[in-house]
Amino acid sequence: ENREAMLNSKSNKLTEALEEANTIFGGVSRAREAVLDARFLVIASNIGKEKANELHSEMSAFDSTAFAEDLLTFMGINRTEVEETDDSEDVPGGFLPSDAWQTMGEEAPKYFRRAPTFHYMMGSFKSEPPVPKQRIERQKKASRGKAERAMPAQLKKMEESHQEATEKEVERILRILQTHFENDPNTPISFFDFVIDPNSFAHTVENMFHVSFLIRDGLAKIKLDEDELPIIEPTKPTGRGEEDRAGARNQVVISLDQREWK
Repeated sequence: ENREAMLNSKSNKLTEALEEANTIFGGVSRAREAVLDARFLVIASNIGKEKANELHSEMSAFDSTAFAEDLLTFMGINRTEVEETDDSEDVPGGFLPSDAWQTMGEEAPKYFRRAPTFHYMMGSFKSEPPVPKQRIERQKKASRGKAERAMPAQLKKMEESHQEATEKEVERILRILQTHFENDPNTPISFFDFVIDPNSFAHTVENMFHVSFLIRDGLAKIKLDEDELPIIEPTKPTGRGEEDRAGARNQVVISLDQREWK
């Protein structure tokens, strides 16, 4: 009749029944009484087996209803008051005392301060040191050397192509300057008219950059006219070599922003 109550994980009725049976067995003197005790032992063993099967991982199964009941009891709910005030709807918090949640909060930190226990999710395992990997030094050195050789070659190629383009542009500008001067040698060539591109400030700066190579190498010269404005003209070969042209060179810095260019 009390089978369900005895199977409850929090019930001690099975233990109480066994203790009572041990006490009664002390006064057994007839065979019929011994048979009844044996039948009781069989029933108690079956109930104990079922109760043990309900345990999971050496822990009792979580009963949410029982947990809620225990929690309400701990928080101070009074079942007598619940029954007496069952028809009242003005009591807030479901008949819980005003300090119920405060009591719960004071108790909770005690358990959060504990260090959590460690459990393996997939069971225990044997820790073994990792197998050392074989290092292939030759391959690493070869690949690193190959990368180092490839990068300077690529940079050198880019530098050479840029230098070749600059030299070709300088030669083109020199031919243009010589052509203008040969067509009208008596008319000064304005430096700004020669280098300024009315449609591009960047192109103007490039022209001034390339003309600077002509001045540096002594292939052209810049001087001031009567209005103190710079004029440019190609130099005439004197046959006295590069040293004569190099000795007469001076360096000049020209400032030009977009407002002045416009």
